[in-house]
Amino acid sequence: MSSHREAPEIAKDPVADGTDVYAFVSPSSPTQAVLIANFIPLQKPDGGPNFYEFGDDVLYEIHVSNKGKAEADITYQFRFHTRVRNAKTFLYNTGQIMHIDDTTWNRPQYYSVTRIKNGTAKVLGKNLPCPPVNVGKRSTPDYATLSNEAKHALPGGRMVFAGQRADAFHVDLGSVFDLGALRPFNEAHLISMPNMNGVNSVQSYNVHTIALQVPIKELTRNGVAPSDPMDPKAVVGVWATASRRASRIFDYDSGSYVGHGPWKQVSRLGNPLFNEVIVPMAEKDQWNVRQPKGDSRYTKYVNKPELQGLLPVLYPGVFPNLAAYDKPRADLNAVLMTGIPGGVIPGFQNYTGPVQADMLRLNLAIPPASSPNKLGLVGGDPAGFPNGRRIDDDVVTIELRAIAGLTIPVVDPSYTPDGAASAVEDGTSNTNAGATDEFPYLGLPGGGYQTEPGTTQAS
Repeated sequence: MSSHREAPEIAKDPVADGTDVYAFVSPSSPTQAVLIANFIPLQKPDGGPNFYEFGDDVLYEIHVSNKGKAEADITYQFRFHTRVRNAKTFLYNTGQIMHIDDTTWNRPQYYSVTRIKNGTAKVLGKNLPCPPVNVGKRSTPDYATLSNEAKHALPGGRMVFAGQRADAFHVDLGSVFDLGALRPFNEAHLISMPNMNGVNSVQSYNVHTIALQVPIKELTRNGVAPSDPMDPKAVVGVWATASRRASRIFDYDSGSYVGHGPWKQVSRLGNPLFNEVIVPMAEKDQWNVRQPKGDSRYTKYVNKPELQGLLPVLYPGVFPNLAAYDKPRADLNAVLMTGIPGGVIPGFQNYTGPVQADMLRLNLAIPPASSPNKLGLVGGDPAGFPNGRRIDDDVVTIELRAIAGLTIPVVDPSYTPDGAASAVEDGTSNTNAGATDEFPYLGLPGGGYQTEPGTTQAS
């Protein structure tokens, strides 16, 4: 998945596990940029009595780099705290929750937002209430109202939301990790099976979302909203992290863990699928604790990705040109590690400089598309991935086709992609609640009562 349980250690710590990062110019407010970080993967909606929530002991952060050094020039920090209103009941709610301040919600959660810029911290909001999770038709009968009440205006024209949403990422995990199979191309696989549609393994699952909308000029190095896409100052790098205290001790009196010492990063995420399918398993945990500016150590895996070598083996005769290509993947390096320089794609660039770093790179001077293409830049839509990432961008298909060689001619005109490179996909789409045109853009989460468990087969 994009970054759901992508490394051995963070898979044991879902509350701190970042799943997806999005960065785009708001389609409804084009003078503002949207930064979204999702955490806590694979949430079953019917997860009571202890439903999912942000960690009170986790520091969640969204970082913006605007000076070309792959360092955090602006950081937005989010800290959560949880209350128990009635210590005499095991229930999450003791009646219907019609509003987020209803006392029938027994475990409300609140948070603060702090911006750090040039070493100076400024609290933008505190004691902001989250919405409850979507328990079901009886407990949370009007979830849209609860969601709207959890959208908070901050000073300076900013908006923030933190709470449960539907996971918009989609991928056929059951097939992809079964020896790299893509169901629409089953017949061509080394172990052939009948072709079929892809199955979205993330269907019906929720995540916890932190969404922030800020004026574009707040993110640029000169404090000006850019209008020229070729202006280097128009591009920013974005990634998200989660951190815990250096040590945790179990307090028997309270029955909980207590953190001590400085904050230590345990999870990070920029480009989708980077740690998932680029970084080898033995290095995934180290990748999660490092800063983007040190990512040159992973450049060798980008220049010669493992999946590039596997595709011709798993699909014999389908990718002969890819199998014969032995040059470093300059196209993938530009997309994932530096951004695409000017002069490669007419009228487009999202280059952040020569520092090799995994970050989402967003050109803030490119307006939202009037007719978005889910394939983003490779589909002719410069407002989409890898120019930032929108909710509906089909990043699995985009990255599969890129690794299969579709983007090589952009930097190496002598190369001819295999015919399958423009058709390869896992065959899935977002079968959860769709994205919306309004903040916080991700769809409403699935409800526990409304969700039906899937089927499991051993053969």
